[in-house]
Amino acid sequence: MNDSSRGAPPAAGYWAASDQGASPAGPARDEPEAQQTRPMPIVPDGPAPGGPLFRDETPQEPMAQNPAPHPAPGPPPQKKRAGRDLRAAIGVGVGLGAVVVASLFIVKAVFVGVIAAAVVVGLWELTSRLDEKKGIKAPVVPLAVGGAMMVVAGYVWGTEGAWLAMALTALAVLVWRMTQPPDGYLRDVTAGVFAVFYVPFLATFVALMLTPHDGPWRVLTFVILTVISDTGAYAVGWRFGRHKLAPRISPGKTREGLVGAVTFAMVAGALCMQFLVDDGVWWQGLLLGLGAAVSATLGDLGESMIKRDLGIKDMGTLLPGHGGIMDRLDSLLPTAPVVWLLLVLFVGSH
Repeated sequence: MNDSSRGAPPAAGYWAASDQGASPAGPARDEPEAQQTRPMPIVPDGPAPGGPLFRDETPQEPMAQNPAPHPAPGPPPQKKRAGRDLRAAIGVGVGLGAVVVASLFIVKAVFVGVIAAAVVVGLWELTSRLDEKKGIKAPVVPLAVGGAMMVVAGYVWGTEGAWLAMALTALAVLVWRMTQPPDGYLRDVTAGVFAVFYVPFLATFVALMLTPHDGPWRVLTFVILTVISDTGAYAVGWRFGRHKLAPRISPGKTREGLVGAVTFAMVAGALCMQFLVDDGVWWQGLLLGLGAAVSATLGDLGESMIKRDLGIKDMGTLLPGHGGIMDRLDSLLPTAPVVWLLLVLFVGSH
């Protein structure tokens, strides 16, 4: 057999011959090989001139070669918003402020009752979350009774009464837990003693601030500084926050927010010491505001650590827009002894 008989495969030869009108027997032997094996015609993507598509009789829109990606359907992007319900938060904050001011300037004893009630609710929230998330059963009854009495003792007998009430409450926690099986005793009483210090003992310094003749104004200064610090951190951090302060503890807090908290609190402190506290001087208010802003931030971070360990967002749901009582006491509690101490150093305790 000669070389021309080993040309293109039969199928290729058939299509090549049929395209030229020749018989299926194959192309002429003297035809070049490139003409013997012509490729199949390419079916175009678009419609043929004057007729429908080759593969489908339904007219279609031609597809672009490199279509540009389209954005996913959805609402237009919005500006970053705050993470809580501002209307509810503001409404609840105004209501709490009205209760504090009314009880503070009408009868001091009524305000002491407000502090004691907040302590009891805060202890209930804290111990409930510990039980739910960690199985820690801190004795609630001695904590609630002892915590309320601690606040009253601090107001009536001063610092000595507060320390004595704290010691008795811690002892009551140890004894109360003995009525139950020993399993988990150390864990439960440790949590109970921590709760005694964290909530009622720190809150007692608010009652201590109330005892001098200008006590209501001192307490009001303490509340204003803490609230202004929190507001300054929130406003500045939300608008200008770029650098995280403690991302592993509280990702929402920024260094810019801390600067805002310190600035706002120092200005508020200077005004409060100059116009509200007897014998106060404006420069003392600058230091007072600085101490309040730092302690409030640390207190907020401290409770954030507790909530992260428990795996929760809020300690409770009692206050719409705020969470629970403990979510509002987080910055107030550690700020109370700082403000009390600085006021005693600056203007005395009487």
